[in-house]
Amino acid sequence: MRQKVLVIKLGSAVITNANGNINKAVIKKIVTDIGNLHTNYKIVLVSSGAVSSGKKYLSGYKGTLLQRKVAAAIGNPILIQLYRSYFQRSGLTVAQALCERSHFSNRKQFLQLRDTFNTFWSHNVIPVVNENDVISDLELKFSDNDELATLLAIAFDAETLVLCTSVGGFLNGEKKIIPEIKAIDKDVLGLVKKGEKSEFGLGGMLSKLTFTRLATNLGIHVIMCGLKSASPITDALNKKTGSWFHAQKSNLKNRQKWLASGSITLGNVKLDKGAAKAVAERKSLLTVGITGIEGSFAIGEVVQLMGEDDIIIGIAKTKLSSAELKKQLKEKNVVAAHANDIVLV
Repeated sequence: MRQKVLVIKLGSAVITNANGNINKAVIKKIVTDIGNLHTNYKIVLVSSGAVSSGKKYLSGYKGTLLQRKVAAAIGNPILIQLYRSYFQRSGLTVAQALCERSHFSNRKQFLQLRDTFNTFWSHNVIPVVNENDVISDLELKFSDNDELATLLAIAFDAETLVLCTSVGGFLNGEKKIIPEIKAIDKDVLGLVKKGEKSEFGLGGMLSKLTFTRLATNLGIHVIMCGLKSASPITDALNKKTGSWFHAQKSNLKNRQKWLASGSITLGNVKLDKGAAKAVAERKSLLTVGITGIEGSFAIGEVVQLMGEDDIIIGIAKTKLSSAELKKQLKEKNVVAAHANDIVLV
């Protein structure tokens, strides 16, 4: 039976203690669980914690971008050594994979990344992934590891993406975990407070839900779960804990999935209702339907298409640069993105 891909994302909030230090007992539990699962899955482990591991070595740490880069450079080898020591007890080898946005946005690099991970799995190696903070440009950084994990899940056609959260799942208005969510609609989105984020992480539930919506719309099951049980990932996969977001039917081809996986946060193009309706009907995007542009991008680069409610509705490869788009917003019959280069999500 062909092994399916399972992407597991651990945020800083779930693997650090109250002082921001890595909780070794939690790491041990996760590694043991993964050791039991790896015979049935090709596993990718996306782990935060490098900055938390390294910042204690910087006097006067204030969390500036440069300090975070240095802390990550110090903390990454500490974190990977911790994983290595625990995985060895299960007879498994780990590899550190530091990713950059270009690994997804550049088709050639994307295919090389995919080949490298397939080689990891063929040699029974567990890749532990984080962003390459040391050289990542501010404008080209992943928004957080929820995004990185989602892009990896899309890139490797994963069956399931597991996002571990400190609250144990997706909560309703009474702060109780919702076991199953069949579709992410306005009612579900309305349960999330904008700006909400954890103490140690960059992201929050809004970030998780945004990327969960993208993943499920591309045919990937997403689970949000906690780490309190003895076998937290196994229990979540068996629907004993956490929240299960159902995958939606997707007929996208590999190139379209690559478009979706290589694009997020490079730039945002906001559409009015008419343009959003036209795009949904598989028509090209015209400049007159654009109400706002964020970010700087060149001709042929990929951007997010946002609806009036600031929710991602699609991904598009642009025919114009951001500068040219801004000049031609009121021009009629100017194509901003051809229908063939738009992927709805």
